[in-house]
Amino acid sequence: MFKHREYKLYEKEIFTKSGNKRVVRFFSKGETEGAKTIALPKGYIVRKNKKTGVPYLKKKK
Repeated sequence: MFKHREYKLYEKEIFTKSGNKRVVRFFSKGETEGAKTIALPKGYIVRKNKKTGVPYLKKKK
């Protein structure tokens, strides 16, 4: 489980409008239904939104 301050990193599988399966990773303060906590994926770094302060994932260059 990866934690950035009070936010935890989650992963959830969703279906797009076209019916394809897609994995979504996001940070949340509380429990999220249907999502599981994960470790920081390889090749990603954590950045913080300057306006809201919410962390997000960004691919390493």
